Amino acid sequence: MSEQEPVLMVGQAGAVLTLTLNRPQRYNALDDALKAALIAALQSASRDASVRCIVLTGAGKAFCAGQDLNDADLSPDKVGEVLRLRYNKIAGLIHGLEKPIIAAVNGVAAGAGMSLSLLCDLRVLGEHSSLRLAFSSVGLIPDCGATYTLSRLLPRGIALEIAYTGRAIEAAEARALGLANRVVPDQEVVAQAAAWATELAARPTRALGLSKRALNYASTRDLEAALDYEAYTQRIAAGSADCREGIAAFREKRPPHFEGK
Repeated sequence: MSEQEPVLMVGQAGAVLTLTLNRPQRYNALDDALKAALIAALQSASRDASVRCIVLTGAGKAFCAGQDLNDADLSPDKVGEVLRLRYNKIAGLIHGLEKPIIAAVNGVAAGAGMSLSLLCDLRVLGEHSSLRLAFSSVGLIPDCGATYTLSRLLPRGIALEIAYTGRAIEAAEARALGLANRVVPDQEVVAQAAAWATELAARPTRALGLSKRALNYASTRDLEAALDYEAYTQRIAAGSADCREGIAAFREKRPPHFEGK
């Protein structure tokens, strides 16, 4: 990568935005510049009505190797500051983004790289890709939202095993555990993720975003609260242009044309 190339490549095709971590010589390890660029891109995407689905991937042979330890002050105070100002911000933006976001995991996703993939709504892995929660190898705990996502995606014993050992989870096992939605040939990861994103972008993305909001809410509430919030968000969905279009298309026996409104 030349010095002129950005650490995060941003490209849009139709309604699909692709964010490519672009430090291939460091296996897309996260330095301060890349974290800042990712925050800015996610904030922009959340406000941009032309963006209806997002793909997050990495350049070269890896998705993301996690924090760049050559660019890190690991003193306790600095670690806490970086988490609060950078990683926690990224986690909150991805988790709260009311647009589908797909991780196209090409190669290894380690440490905070695995955390980033788990924060995404959906994951497409190459057949030789792997996930590794490597924090314990350097005496740290999982961060960038991994304690939140793992505790919801996996049984407690499996989540703790992965956190304790930091072992690599190959693509086939990730699929069996529910950590991958799809496993595809390595050379097709980004293309298949982009194709899936295009399909999702053509759906009623206002309703998809509200579905994510309701599922996020329900994950920490009891049934009564979840039901009440369903009624609240369904009322919003019922007032959307996409809902009106979907009902009209059903009655007129034609394919719907959704605009994410």
